[in-house]
Amino acid sequence: QVQLQESGPGLVKPSQTLSLTCTVSGGSMTTNGYFWSWIRQPPGKGLEWIGNIAYSGSTNYIPSLKKRTSISWDTSKNQFTLQLSSVTPEDTAVYYCARDFGSWGQGTQVTVSS
Repeated sequence: QVQLQESGPGLVKPSQTLSLTCTVSGGSMTTNGYFWSWIRQPPGKGLEWIGNIAYSGSTNYIPSLKKRTSISWDTSKNQFTLQLSSVTPEDTAVYYCARDFGSWGQGTQVTVSS
């Protein structure tokens, strides 16, 4: 059974880059057909899909965040990373990683504040 775990700083200052890592266990990221996503939930709001990296290594992003977002992976470590640049307090949220929306990490709170 695949398991995912997010890690990264819980507090980021405005204008800096948010960087989170998702560590995958119990399955290979390069298994054909899987997509590995980052999703977030701001306080009091619904879930927002940020983007994903496919089993092939190709990436997709939500248009509204595309200019500030980069998702990459290290297949040797079975990890994928989210980088979100030029953050503002509106980027404060619980950030989740997931595989095909069927398996999720527990989420990690990120607060953007000076």
